[in-house]
Amino acid sequence: MPKRRVGAADRMRALQQDIMEFILDQGLAPGDPMPTEFELVEELGVGRNTVREALKVLQSMGIVEVRHGYGMFVGRKNLEALAMGLEFHARMSLQGRGDEALEVVEVRQALESALIGSAMDAMTSEDHVALEACIRGMEESAEDGALNAEHDHEFHRLLFAPLDNDLLANLLEVFWSVYGRIREQVGQSIPMARQNARAHREVLEAVTHGEKERAAVLLTSHFDALRDVLRNSAG
Repeated sequence: MPKRRVGAADRMRALQQDIMEFILDQGLAPGDPMPTEFELVEELGVGRNTVREALKVLQSMGIVEVRHGYGMFVGRKNLEALAMGLEFHARMSLQGRGDEALEVVEVRQALESALIGSAMDAMTSEDHVALEACIRGMEESAEDGALNAEHDHEFHRLLFAPLDNDLLANLLEVFWSVYGRIREQVGQSIPMARQNARAHREVLEAVTHGEKERAAVLLTSHFDALRDVLRNSAG
């Protein structure tokens, strides 16, 4: 069979991978100074402009951080680019069937429903008190027909904070960012605000009573309702 031609995009991806492997081989950590462009050119045997283009892509991915006036550094964990891309495509999808927006909700639903049991095992009475405060804030706002996004956000953050999992926390923040912008776009009615507060109250009751399966089912139902809102709003 004829040998597949390697295009410019393939070569660029290979170079990006080579730079990442070089960072790992050097034992560098997030925040550490990166080798200079000249050093990378010498090490990898490619042109300076090619290296510069590869570094720009790695910078957009959060692998490389450029501090103007200071130089290049190994990037710290940052999912901002992921959040922006998901938000853009999710909101755009609402002009049609809303597939991407529904996918974001589905992934968040799967994460929260699957991990709530483990989170409950790690919770303390202080965690329950903090969750109760969030619910009360949501209920007070719902009486005036307002959906309290701040307390809603904090409730879900506190649910999984006991797991002390930075990646999970960052992913949930990404999904929340996307979800928040979608919710702004589709709007919420007074009944929805009150229903949302009740749904969260039921989740908290299951959590405080140690009912893991019920908590998982309630979280699943909570996101099912959101999917119905998105389907009705799409198009």
